[in-house]
Amino acid sequence: MKDDKKMSSQRIMVFQQNGSGEKKIKGLRQYGKDLFELEVINIDEVLPLVIDDTSAYLPEELSCDLVLDFLRHNDLSTDLADLCFKNDIPIVASGKKIVGKKAITPPTCCGLSRQDGLGNYGDKFGAPEFEVEIEDGKISAVKVLRGAPCGASWEAAQRLIGHPADDAVRKIGLETQFYCYADPSGWDPIYGKSPVHFAGKIHSKGLQKAIEKMLSIIE
Repeated sequence: MKDDKKMSSQRIMVFQQNGSGEKKIKGLRQYGKDLFELEVINIDEVLPLVIDDTSAYLPEELSCDLVLDFLRHNDLSTDLADLCFKNDIPIVASGKKIVGKKAITPPTCCGLSRQDGLGNYGDKFGAPEFEVEIEDGKISAVKVLRGAPCGASWEAAQRLIGHPADDAVRKIGLETQFYCYADPSGWDPIYGKSPVHFAGKIHSKGLQKAIEKMLSIIE
């Protein structure tokens, strides 16, 4: 299996509310290692339902290469996206409904497609990509090339070792749902799935590609 590419550090500002991004921050540090310089902005106050002026909670200026929005309050997310737009800084706000601000809003963090301008984060995290090795019809090794920042991709992949290759696609879908930190009560009318089910499906799809690639080499 190929080695990870050497990339310079990327400056990321992470916005979270009452610990809402902790699992993903931990994943960035654990699986991204020295690829990132993280600055975490914590907003822990009890907030009103409507915030007309968010300047008391958001910085006046941004100094980074990328912003990750794990906030829960829509007014904060909307104004943060506007601030990023004015500063020409890309922002990933997974699961959000932000209109007209050029925010990147995949249904889940692991639903982020590959696209220009996201640097190390876009290379390491998003829609999962795997490399697998198969021996005697069983998965003998799995490498996560790209995965969910919460770490579910890496956790689920380890559960495949020794499992029959012809059932591995089903298994990783179930395992991912177990490790996924998305809200299972949510429902996306476009995709017709909850975020947890969406995560399971997209991991199954990524592993299917990896297995088909390996089988084509073996055969």
